Amino acid sequence: MKEPLVLMEGIDKSFPGVRALENCRFELMPGEIHALVGENGAGKSTLMKILTGVFQKDAGHIIYKGKEVRIPNPRAAQELGISIVHQELNLMPHLTVAQNIFIGRETRRKGFSLFLDEEEMNRRAQELLEMFHMRIDPRIKVQELTVAKQQMVEIAKALSFNAEVLIMDEPTATLSEAEVGELFQILRKLREKGMGIIYISHRLEELKEIADRVTVMRDGHYIGTLNIQEVTIDRIISMMVGRNIYETSSKGRIDADAEIVLEVKNLSRGREMKNVGFRLRKGEILGLAGLVGSGRTEVARAIFGADPVDSGEIYVKGQKAHIKSPSDAIRHGIAYLSEDRRRYGLMLGLSVEDNVILPSMKDFLNFNCFINRKKSKEKCEEYVGKLRIKTPTLAQKVKNLSGGNQQKVIVAKWLMKNCDILIFDEPTRGIDVGAKSEIYKLLNELAEEGKSIIMISSELPEILRMSHRILVMCEGRITGEINAQEATEELVMKYATMRNKNE
Repeated sequence: MKEPLVLMEGIDKSFPGVRALENCRFELMPGEIHALVGENGAGKSTLMKILTGVFQKDAGHIIYKGKEVRIPNPRAAQELGISIVHQELNLMPHLTVAQNIFIGRETRRKGFSLFLDEEEMNRRAQELLEMFHMRIDPRIKVQELTVAKQQMVEIAKALSFNAEVLIMDEPTATLSEAEVGELFQILRKLREKGMGIIYISHRLEELKEIADRVTVMRDGHYIGTLNIQEVTIDRIISMMVGRNIYETSSKGRIDADAEIVLEVKNLSRGREMKNVGFRLRKGEILGLAGLVGSGRTEVARAIFGADPVDSGEIYVKGQKAHIKSPSDAIRHGIAYLSEDRRRYGLMLGLSVEDNVILPSMKDFLNFNCFINRKKSKEKCEEYVGKLRIKTPTLAQKVKNLSGGNQQKVIVAKWLMKNCDILIFDEPTRGIDVGAKSEIYKLLNELAEEGKSIIMISSELPEILRMSHRILVMCEGRITGEINAQEATEELVMKYATMRNKNE
């Protein structure tokens, strides 16, 4: 029997007020793609940060290629042959592909140590890329590449360290179906060469296609390891969550006489939006579907005043609204939860309490312009309880919360501001099946309370499950409107590919 490439046993890790890992184990064999799954906060990232030297374990053993090792920092991990490709790519967009691959290890010209040998770096990068059939010009700047190609550059960079263990963290979160297929071909080639790949993903349906084994974690504990062909997705979910998953959908009809809370007329901007118009009723979840680049996010940002428009009108509860900025939208009771919550939705270095009260700050100021902490804490505790946000204290920095709980913090801040119109852009991107079910339940509860929701999602099952009505976009236009009872994936895709032949 082959010796494990990596064996982690009895791993413990604690942070102030939090036991992140307790007696965890993980095994990776040579030439294996091993999936690591669990809800946000299960401990996956902490375990991998210990393997890559970002964190130090409190107890346990790491056996690498048959010998116990200590990994004090990320550089030590790289020198051992352990590399990670993060979900948030860590590239320098203004540099070329070759410069990114060899950053910090540049080749110098012989006899001229102050000058880089760009030609030699391009040659070495080309060899590396061609070895794994990555069709990328090493001389091109990274900012000119698609996200999928940038991810390949990250993989090439990891391989340039002669990596034997490659950790992929949510590699397909922002990729199209074709790009996912391209990535899987590369991972299979790496597996054939004997590399061990740790594959972290919330997209459980991918596991059957790419993984050999799966290890499940829950609440900082090791639950089990199974051969992927011998286990069902339902069994994996059951191991991950250890509880019943919320299954109710929003298939009921909205009263045709319900109040129209938002009306958009002829909203246009360049080629991104062309005469977009629709109505949103009180208590409705309106799904906005379409392929990537169809204009869904552009419409949301225009309604919220984040981007300017060339023409068009917006009415809120029957009154024309002049929305030129997000502050104008907020005054009209419109909130926007961006698809990039870490960049646009949160102040990661601030506490849960400070993030939640941010839009409502004026309501908590004393006469001397200091925050009334007693009042803000009471109000925050109300919303943390209502939304079931898992946090040790309100003082916890938001960057330390799981993705699902970060999403709930954003919802909490807009509910505290008492916004009646909520635009959710990719509300479940990057969060696990358990957190997804809680977000679905929350959306339905908000709709039942009379809030009106526009939900943008690239996941068709999610759109079909949650929407009372679906609008479909293609190339900046609304090409179809479908009632939930009539909606199918085939019908949505028909409208999503309905290009305007006159243009």
